[in-house]
Amino acid sequence: MPTLILSPRYTDDTQALWRAATAAGWQVERLAGWRVPPHLRERRDVVLHVEALFAPMLAEAFGLALSSPPEDWLVRLPAEYRRREIRLATLGEARSLAAPAFVKPPNDKSFPAAVYAGGDLPRDYDDAMTVLVSEIVAWEQEYRCFVLDRRPMTFSIYSRHGEPQQDAGFRSDAAEDDAMRTFVDVVLADPRVDLPRAAVLDVGLIAGRGWACVEQNAAWGAGIYGCDPRSVLEVIRHAVMPRD
Repeated sequence: MPTLILSPRYTDDTQALWRAATAAGWQVERLAGWRVPPHLRERRDVVLHVEALFAPMLAEAFGLALSSPPEDWLVRLPAEYRRREIRLATLGEARSLAAPAFVKPPNDKSFPAAVYAGGDLPRDYDDAMTVLVSEIVAWEQEYRCFVLDRRPMTFSIYSRHGEPQQDAGFRSDAAEDDAMRTFVDVVLADPRVDLPRAAVLDVGLIAGRGWACVEQNAAWGAGIYGCDPRSVLEVIRHAVMPRD
């Protein structure tokens, strides 16, 4: 029987996953802190849904390896799935940009992803830190898809014209969903697109350009928005693996 390990932080996501796991007959453990209690260290079928900052420590404690996207995943993605210029750079290089650009850390939220002029980038990070630098585009819609074995298991809109959709109940209409799924199916069928067995693929509609991939996220730490928590569990179950 799987054991779902949740972080100490109570959120809508962790509560939804707790209820879904309990209904499926899983055991659920919410950590009281960031140390793994001795009685949990011998558990074998462990499923993590935790913040990126603490995931490596918890994975080490359980003898697990985390499945995470390569830092250059977006850069290597075929151009027809990006529809914008993106490159890897150091934070020091990004500080010297002549024009504003969208800058983000590749795989964590150490500082907010946003449009920055070079001189406005955070100063309390090392210049050698890797960042993604993208041309500025306008996203009309953005969706999150939980993917298992290159099949979309559940999805949810999460942003419309840059506005979070939680207060709107993550509602989208059938035509929007169909257009998104058509694009996702093409991406997932393309062998040039490198994906782990369990992945979270964010896609969106760029004004004047069409559908594109926003980014790939690690399933073990991704927010679920309006996705079906039961399907999310099936994906995150395969997002960590025994280290050996």
